[in-house]
Amino acid sequence: MNATAAEAGNDRPGEVVVAPKTSSKRLVGIDAARGLALAGMMATHLLPAWNETTGDATLSWRLFSGNAAALFALLAGVGLALSTGGRHPHEGRRMTANRAGIAVRAILISVVGLWIGTLMPENPPAYNILIYYGVFFLLAIPFLRVGPRMLFVSAAIFAIGAPLLMQSLLDVLPNWSSYNPSLGTVLAEPVPTASQLLLTGNYPALQYMTFLLTGMGIGRLNLREIGTQVRILVVGVGVAVLAHLTSYILLYGLGGYQRLLETSDLRVSTLNEWLTWGPDGFPTDTPWWLAITTPHTDTPLALAASLGVAMGALGAFLLIARKVGAWLLPFTAMGIMTLTIYTAHLVALSFEVHYDRPYLWYVIHLGVAAAFAMAWYLNLGKGPLERVIGYAVTGARRIVLGGAANNPEMGASR
Repeated sequence: MNATAAEAGNDRPGEVVVAPKTSSKRLVGIDAARGLALAGMMATHLLPAWNETTGDATLSWRLFSGNAAALFALLAGVGLALSTGGRHPHEGRRMTANRAGIAVRAILISVVGLWIGTLMPENPPAYNILIYYGVFFLLAIPFLRVGPRMLFVSAAIFAIGAPLLMQSLLDVLPNWSSYNPSLGTVLAEPVPTASQLLLTGNYPALQYMTFLLTGMGIGRLNLREIGTQVRILVVGVGVAVLAHLTSYILLYGLGGYQRLLETSDLRVSTLNEWLTWGPDGFPTDTPWWLAITTPHTDTPLALAASLGVAMGALGAFLLIARKVGAWLLPFTAMGIMTLTIYTAHLVALSFEVHYDRPYLWYVIHLGVAAAFAMAWYLNLGKGPLERVIGYAVTGARRIVLGGAANNPEMGASR
């Protein structure tokens, strides 16, 4: 979702306007950061995760695995906060209209995600985040009037509580059958799909509320103030460093690594692989597994590490945009229509023609996405899917508001 000047405070020098089709100024750094998240998701889908010669993790894996999805979810929270009043949350009927619009947005994004699920093969080239996104939005609705401090506290509670709940229930929750659920999957396996979307899937909603609620808290701050932007960057870097340092101390200073070896009956080589790539199914034999920071394991420290990277990226882009926002146009344009581009990217992947030349196909996907986004944005503004969903959201809000003409824009989907 995208911030307007009316939602995010007064304009400041250095905030660059690059969209000729909109009368309100945007926080370019937010859109550009969303574009980076999209490029990172493409990288995790297309580029190799390990070096075939050395077996080591590639740079793209270390930079983007887990972190790109975290940035997506963080920015979803920022957008929700900005579209519901920013520093001054809407109240009364207007907030009720916001809730209705967000519910409609969640349903429509989930429908797109379920449709993509019908296109993906059984062993998919990518895991689709869109259906999880719909759940994120629905879970966020009760938090829309909460202030930044309580949003940050709530995020911390989810960061600790959701992983504990996940590990304690893994042995009793039903197994799910599809990495990318379709409508047929939901109807045939409602309980396994629900547990997948909430706790055990690729982007589990309860754990990802850590990112979403933190983003909502950030969106309730004055994001045009340079001091706020610096604090987001510094705190983000600090959280990431502290998470990795804490994990290192627990594993190698306090005996956690040895406990994992003994309790799980693993070879050293296998454990090292699991600490890099993640275990094949999260182990429940010891709570020491919650001390790792491996991407997509969704432990408290893994969530904190990715959250810190995401906050650092957002703070950096907000600061950079004050000076060179116009140069961020490729990222900005993609960030304004990530739902359209991400959907097209997944549809293209479903044909499975990219495996032989991953770097070439990454350049093609990213280049076509940037070129299309810039051409469309500079001439037409919001992307095609964003427009369709925007009309539905506007209609829902008008119904609640009784057809009031003054209906603030809800922002673009991702």
